[in-house]
Amino acid sequence: MSRVDHMDVAAYALGVLDEQDMERFEEHLATCWACAAELESMVPVVGLLSDIDAESVTALEQTHTNPVLLDRTLVAMRTHRRKARFRQILATAAAVVVFGGITGVVFSNLADSGTTPQIAGPTTGPVEVPNNRPGNPGDPGFGGNEQEGKQVNATDPNTGVTATFFLASKDFGTNIAFTLGRLPGPRECRLVVVRKDASTEVISTWSVPQGGYGTNSNPQKLSLGAATSSKLDDVKHFQVQEVDGKGVGKPLVTVPTG
Repeated sequence: MSRVDHMDVAAYALGVLDEQDMERFEEHLATCWACAAELESMVPVVGLLSDIDAESVTALEQTHTNPVLLDRTLVAMRTHRRKARFRQILATAAAVVVFGGITGVVFSNLADSGTTPQIAGPTTGPVEVPNNRPGNPGDPGFGGNEQEGKQVNATDPNTGVTATFFLASKDFGTNIAFTLGRLPGPRECRLVVVRKDASTEVISTWSVPQGGYGTNSNPQKLSLGAATSSKLDDVKHFQVQEVDGKGVGKPLVTVPTG
């Protein structure tokens, strides 16, 4: 750009450039940091000039000034649209200056570190889902995510084993989530579905260690999940059994579906 472009800052700030010169200067302003900074520094001066009435300027200009420049200045003072346009361009110029400073810092840091700066994104803390379902500590979903399905609690009066079942009807059959307590070990166990037609199905097996689950030795209850192709309406009850060395099951706790 020519030296004339750099000298147009004051004329542009006062709004005395014609349309062609104004567009040419704005193109120059977009790439010239010096002119952008100078334009920003003229804000107080332009603010004071905007408060001077046209008659005062006319009286001053009668002694010295180009009449053509005076006329353009008066037009600029009376035109609110041009003032609004100036404020918009001035804000752009200020943003250019600020962005230029930030860009310089970023590139300086890149040159020094040789690494790409990390941009921090939004962060969130852990989200807890309240569980309003009544139950006991150790039940599936107690104090955390609510379990799906109907809850059934049972305690065997003979063995003392406790059970909490959540039964959910599905297209494939029935989904079961269950928790067992007061279950001593060691022993082998299984979960059996007993249907209303008297047929049965083993749907899960597991081992109980020496300390058991939900006992004095190990207060932690056992939580498991299983599924069956049987519809919930066709099931009479579920039964947790202890399995001996010959594969014979002994009932530990029975959980009805109704």
